[in-house]
Amino acid sequence: MGKNKLRKFAEMETIDLVFQYPFGRLKEEAFPLRGKWNAEFFHNSNPIVLELGCGKGEYTTGLARQFTDKNFIGIDIKGARMWTGACQARDEGLANVAFLRTSIELLDSFFAPGEVSEIWITFPDPQMKKVNKRLTGTRFIELYRKVLVPGGLIHLKTDSPFLFAYTSMMAGHNGLEVQQSTPDLYAVLSADDPILNIRTHYERQWLARGLTIKYIRFLPGADSLEEPPGADDIPQDTYRSYSRGTLEGTADVKPLKID
Repeated sequence: MGKNKLRKFAEMETIDLVFQYPFGRLKEEAFPLRGKWNAEFFHNSNPIVLELGCGKGEYTTGLARQFTDKNFIGIDIKGARMWTGACQARDEGLANVAFLRTSIELLDSFFAPGEVSEIWITFPDPQMKKVNKRLTGTRFIELYRKVLVPGGLIHLKTDSPFLFAYTSMMAGHNGLEVQQSTPDLYAVLSADDPILNIRTHYERQWLARGLTIKYIRFLPGADSLEEPPGADDIPQDTYRSYSRGTLEGTADVKPLKID
C-alpha cells in the first residue's frame, strides 16, 4: 500500500463522522449506532438517506448541502476514495453527513428495519456478467427492504445502458412502482433542479464523452422477487465506465414517462 493511501487511512481514523467497519471488525463487535443513528449521531429526527458505492463522496456531500433537512450517509469499501468527501464534510462543518466504510452486503448490520428513508445508487459497476453483485439485482433489492421505511425510495443514476435496461426490466417484471424513469436525465429536468447541480468527477467525464445519464426512481415493493426472464438478452455495454474505450452502443429499452 502506498504512503499516500496509508496517510489517508490514518487521517480517516481521526475524523468523527467516519466509521470503518469491514467484515473482520464487525465479527468482533456489533455496530453501536444500529437503530440509533438519529438519536446518538445526528441528534435529530430527520430522514436518513444512503449513497451506496459513494466513491469520493461527492454526491453524498452535494446532497447534504442541498437538503439540510435530511441526513446523508455515504457507504463504500474503498476508504482512500472516501477520504475526499469525509475531509470536505469535516472542513465545511456539514452536520448532516457521515461515511461508513464497509461492504454493502452487510447493510442490515448497520441499520435497523425502517431506519432508512431513501437509497441512492450512483454510477455503480453494472456487473453485466454477475447478477448477484449487481446493486439493482433482486438479491440487493431484498436487502434494501430490510432497512427502508415503508414507501422508502431507491434511486439509480447511471451511465450504463445495460444497467438502466436491466433495472427497468427487473422493476417491470416484479410489478414495482416506478415513479420516474428517463434515459437522458439532463434533457428532462429543469436547469434549476438541485439534482442537476451535483455532478461527480466521473459523471462530468462521461458527459464530456457524449454519454447520456440515465435515472430511475422506484419503490422496492413487498412481494417476492425474481430475476426477469430475458435479462440475459439485454445488449451489453460496448465501452467500460472506468476506462476510456470507444463510446458506442445503447440498450433498446422503452423508457417510462417521467413526471
